[in-house]
Amino acid sequence: MLQALHTANIKSSSSKSDSSGASGGDSSKESSRCSTPVLDADRSDRLRDKMRKRIESGDHWFSLEFFPPRTASGAVNLISRFDRMGSGGPLFIDITWHPAGDPGSDKETSSMMIASTAVNYCGLESILHLTCCNQSKEKITAYLNKAKHLGLKNIMALRGDPVGSEWEDEEGGFNYAIDLVKHIRSEFDDYFDICVAGYPTGHPEAETYEADILHLKEKVDAGADFVISQLFFRADTFLKFVNDCRAIGIKCPIVPGVFPVQGYQSLRQLAKLSKLEVPEEITRVIEPIKDNDAAIRNFGIHQAVEMCRLLLDSGIVPGLHFYTLNREVATMEVLRQLGLWNEDPRRPLPWAMSAHPKRKVEDVRPIFWASRPKSYIYRTQDWDDFPNGRWGNSSSPAFGELNDYYLFYLKSKSSKEALLQMWGEELMNEQSVYEIFTCYITAQSNPCGHKVLCLPWNDEPLAPETNLLKDELEKVNRRGVLTINSQPNINGKPSTDPIVGWGPPGGYVFQKAYLEFFTSSENVTALLKILKKYEPRVNYHIVNVNGRNWTNANDMQPNAVTWGIFPGREIVQPTVVDPVSFMYWKDEAFALWIEQWAKLYEDESPSRMIVKYIHDNYFLVNLVDNDFPLENCLWQVIDDMFELLSEAQELLSDGAISE
Repeated sequence: MLQALHTANIKSSSSKSDSSGASGGDSSKESSRCSTPVLDADRSDRLRDKMRKRIESGDHWFSLEFFPPRTASGAVNLISRFDRMGSGGPLFIDITWHPAGDPGSDKETSSMMIASTAVNYCGLESILHLTCCNQSKEKITAYLNKAKHLGLKNIMALRGDPVGSEWEDEEGGFNYAIDLVKHIRSEFDDYFDICVAGYPTGHPEAETYEADILHLKEKVDAGADFVISQLFFRADTFLKFVNDCRAIGIKCPIVPGVFPVQGYQSLRQLAKLSKLEVPEEITRVIEPIKDNDAAIRNFGIHQAVEMCRLLLDSGIVPGLHFYTLNREVATMEVLRQLGLWNEDPRRPLPWAMSAHPKRKVEDVRPIFWASRPKSYIYRTQDWDDFPNGRWGNSSSPAFGELNDYYLFYLKSKSSKEALLQMWGEELMNEQSVYEIFTCYITAQSNPCGHKVLCLPWNDEPLAPETNLLKDELEKVNRRGVLTINSQPNINGKPSTDPIVGWGPPGGYVFQKAYLEFFTSSENVTALLKILKKYEPRVNYHIVNVNGRNWTNANDMQPNAVTWGIFPGREIVQPTVVDPVSFMYWKDEAFALWIEQWAKLYEDESPSRMIVKYIHDNYFLVNLVDNDFPLENCLWQVIDDMFELLSEAQELLSDGAISE
């Protein structure tokens, strides 16, 4: 709770103590580039520039604060929450600094790793809190270097709470937030955007309210780019604070910190820690309902909405910063009622982007990781360049190993118990597995009455685009063609299309039909014969877990399977089928059978043996129909495969051929 909010932290960087501190792959280079990024022009802007543009346009925005969880399972849940709350379009999120939680370490629950994950794996602009408490100058410098290496480029500079009742100076360290701001600017120049805390009612340790505002100006003058405020309970409190700040020359953005009341005890604890007095009009309402969490939350939503409307209508508040307490319901409802929650179905690119500065040049990926973007980012995190090999040889992409399938940003958000309910407490045969795949495709309950909401290769329900293929996918999965990735053919749909659209408005998008699946060796034998009839229209790659493979890909060249045409830009082709990458993907794809499914069951159990048999004996197949203007022929390929198998079985049953 102490680190959940600015307020609970008593981030005393603008207290009276500040006044004394104020005095003191080769292919990417060689192959011809036929593409430019499709994102809006401000994709590389700094946070302060994005904020300035939103302010100048009069476009209101919001941001969200989270704190690191205490457990690994909590980290998994928080990353899922990032994805859900990130869909509403926050300008940024920030992650608090827990001195007691080894915040600068590589632990999955550390502040540094949670912030890094938000940037790299969830694509969220993020601010990392950093405090002076119990830290030497050298340690702080090391943390800042580490943050820079991880792609973090925004810091909230804070003094932090004292460990005991009184602040104790750190030898060789900093004692005031202004010293931290000065150090960041001295050592890292303008690399980081810096945020500092402001206190609408004055910091509890400040000599006076007026003195506290002067200390805030000193921090801004030292190099801070914007201010996020301590929470408050009345709109006029914050509006007066802003006007007073402007009057003494603080010109940077000042963002109000909003806390929707969500529980009686949390409000009392928060008020105690932050030394804020809860207004009588609030306590009068919640005291009679203090044991009714739902009622208090509904009141908190109403109170927050009314206050935020007054702030936004004032004309001097550009955006709102929400202290979420790592909860989502209340904050999301407030944002919806304010009209700030914006789930735009259109995507800048067909795949989820990272916010790491190094990856901003990345504009093409292999399609195989479409449903596992975090895995792809993890495996390519140490690349110096990203593969652009659109029309040239892809070269070896040198994917990193994926040895730990339980990295918290890769682990399924579902518990073992939930996965067993979805994928079967007990499997009877291969057909049991077919049934699970089919239930996932159809969104129907499995034989035990549970919805199958994910598979090892897809940790989310079906994308709207996949629903266009739902009927055909159901048919082939029931017959043992276990699909893990697919896309329909698209010929010039508007980029604003709510299902398949991506990129800026005014453009058109195209796709080749694609199908990727596991299937038995018997099916593959027939499939290879059938595919000869479909060359060169259909490209294929077929491989088993041991690397035995067949392909008709020409000279191991990548095959563009999505592209877009937009006004004033070159053709953009962000997704490819690349035979080299496919061989790296197959290791991960096969391993997921064991790591995420088979290991749910006891050693040597029939269920584990069934999954292991599929892992050991099935093939992974991808098919591309290159004639995208025509009707998708891949379903006919599968039908022909099964027809050939049926004919062979009839001949066997008639005794025309021997085994």
